[in-house]
Amino acid sequence: MQTAINSINAATTALSNLAGSGATPSFPSMGGQAAAPTPFADLMTDALGQVNQLEDQAHSAVQGLMSGSGVDVHQAMIATQKASMAFELALAVRNKAVQAYQSVIGMQF
Repeated sequence: MQTAINSINAATTALSNLAGSGATPSFPSMGGQAAAPTPFADLMTDALGQVNQLEDQAHSAVQGLMSGSGVDVHQAMIATQKASMAFELALAVRNKAVQAYQSVIGMQF
């Protein structure tokens, strides 16, 4: 699992380097003023942090279930499914990012 997170971080870094510094577009917000752009790397870092947090919660729920400290089976299963789904989504985003990066690299100018 750590290998997948490391490869997602590497893909994020490569895509950020490909985009260049300061090249992020700003989109108008609902009020008509320009919203501050959020770099892709920051979005991915936050998403990976949330995935890691969900996995920690699942681990503690399973540990609580095994030790008998008041965690119900359904709570542990829900926590593990949330962590599993979050990881699968992060992996799918990583695969799409790598695919897009490879497509850009393969372009001839």
